[in-house]
Amino acid sequence: MKKFFIAALAAALGTVAGAQNIDVKKAESISPYIFGHNLEHTRSAVTGGLSAQMLSNRKFAGKPSRNQGLAPGWFAIGAKTFYILYVPDSFTSHTCNFGMSRQNELASQLVQNMFFGEESGMGQGGLAVEAGRSYTLRTVTKVSAPLTLKVALTDASGSIVYAERYLPLSPSGDWQEEEFELLPSASDSNASIRYTYTEQAEIRFGALSMLPSDNFYGMRKDVVELFKSIRPRLIRWPGGNFAGEYRWKDGLLPVDRRGPLQAAMEMETQPHSFGYDNHEIGTDEFIALCREVGAQPMITINAAWSTPEESAQWVEYCNGPADSEYGRKRAENGHPEPYDVKFWSLGNEMGYGHMEGPAGPEAYASLVSAQGKAMLEVSPDLELCSSGPYPNDNWAANSAAPMASFARYTSLHHYANTPMDYTTEGDIARTYNNIVGSVSGNVSLARRMRESLDKTGAKLHISFDEWNMWYAWNRPSSVAEGIYCARTMHFYINESNALDIPVVCYFQPIGEGAVIISPTSCELTANGQVFALMSAHQDGRLCHVSENEDYSTAASIKDGVLTVTLINYEYDTARSFHFPIKGKLLEARLLSSEDVRPFTRFSETPLRVAGGGKSIDTELPPHSVAIIKIKQK
Repeated sequence: MKKFFIAALAAALGTVAGAQNIDVKKAESISPYIFGHNLEHTRSAVTGGLSAQMLSNRKFAGKPSRNQGLAPGWFAIGAKTFYILYVPDSFTSHTCNFGMSRQNELASQLVQNMFFGEESGMGQGGLAVEAGRSYTLRTVTKVSAPLTLKVALTDASGSIVYAERYLPLSPSGDWQEEEFELLPSASDSNASIRYTYTEQAEIRFGALSMLPSDNFYGMRKDVVELFKSIRPRLIRWPGGNFAGEYRWKDGLLPVDRRGPLQAAMEMETQPHSFGYDNHEIGTDEFIALCREVGAQPMITINAAWSTPEESAQWVEYCNGPADSEYGRKRAENGHPEPYDVKFWSLGNEMGYGHMEGPAGPEAYASLVSAQGKAMLEVSPDLELCSSGPYPNDNWAANSAAPMASFARYTSLHHYANTPMDYTTEGDIARTYNNIVGSVSGNVSLARRMRESLDKTGAKLHISFDEWNMWYAWNRPSSVAEGIYCARTMHFYINESNALDIPVVCYFQPIGEGAVIISPTSCELTANGQVFALMSAHQDGRLCHVSENEDYSTAASIKDGVLTVTLINYEYDTARSFHFPIKGKLLEARLLSSEDVRPFTRFSETPLRVAGGGKSIDTELPPHSVAIIKIKQK
């Protein structure tokens, strides 16, 4: 089986034989945006990922619990407490409706204590708190009579109090907002937050919040720092599929007031938040993240539901001067200087059944042509990207080509899918070879896409802005998938110029494929380790490598330093590399692992390199990746 697989892969990608020559004299520039990533508000990327928000369903979306009236994610306190998920008076809101068919997004949580002296309220468990770490809490409430709200961090049973605060509240007719800090006296991975009172009165919760006090614009600082280590040069946001749910103007509201957004695919895309996104990250927060990690933003509009005017206003908010209508709103939010967002996608995966909007190329082109032209009137230097079920000659001819004069990019997505079985040694080998060989799908799809677009005669770039293994977010990562990522990145590094693919985005690093997150820590997976290593090629000039049809090697040169990355994708065989290159060895590192099964990461060790300054001679163990840097003489 293995021999058959290797033969099939060789037929698709070619083989390496003998020495490889690296041509440093004809080096050419490569786009930094092939080192891009997605930040989509789905699955584990924001909720349970980048977001520092610790409370689930803190804005009370969805249907209440059976016979109880509590919003999902909350538990009752008080045997005779009465609850209603109250729709007529919500603190959260939407700035526009769009006409989308969405439900149960806006409500407040009503709590009634029917007996004086009884403890009533609600709580939420499963919180990981650390002793001595400060947490910032906010409450938004209305009360029917004077009462004192006790906010306490406790153990799971409520018997041990780690920190508490008493808030005297009086009826005013308006929502009352309180912000304060709690400093727990002990660490607990399963703590609870409890909101209680004993007066015979009614309280309505409009929104509740709990964040580590050292958050970065509502995001976890440790996650932001780790994300920075893989050096994303472009971030595509807010989706993906979520782009079709997103209402960008809600992001102009304070974060506690932004209405939850129901996902059209519900639990498929929002499994950690009851089918809703709480809109913790809006345009301002996203741009702050991009600037912090050094990435160019790429924004996807809601093509099916936004009007051309609304999309143009989004462009003006990002790029308009401070004296324009929406540039003034940006300045009022504390950002007087334009964001200069150049890359914009005209929807996501349009033409597929899971996305709302036109299903055919002509109708899609008609819809987003009006969007794109309105956006360009505000900012003529935008780079717009069209969408569709590519590669597809019909869509290329009747959608991408007619829009080529103003939308120079066309989106392509691919998820490799292969069965995985780790029960026996033979199964492990087959699974590994299938995974690392899945790069052939990216290769063949990109080539087919290039042919499809070239048939039209229009000059169009490919934006390969989603790629990964299928359902990578549903399972633990592995060294096998790290090798797949390495081979895929080598393909893009070596072939992006020839195939005209200036934009490439991995789906998606945070909370899923590259940065794995627990409530109190985070670490790079094998995939993340690969992205960090491959980032060494950024801003270098690409060198052609001979005998490299399987993309085992990538080489770039910058400021007289040659950077070479190597991959041995063999399951059980070492691989030798020889390059007749002169120079001084500056760095040689190896990422390797004896195991390729789930839950594995690479170990980093020095790489042994011979050659005496006249060549590069080295050997890589099975399933490993290496980097070598040589100062050219």
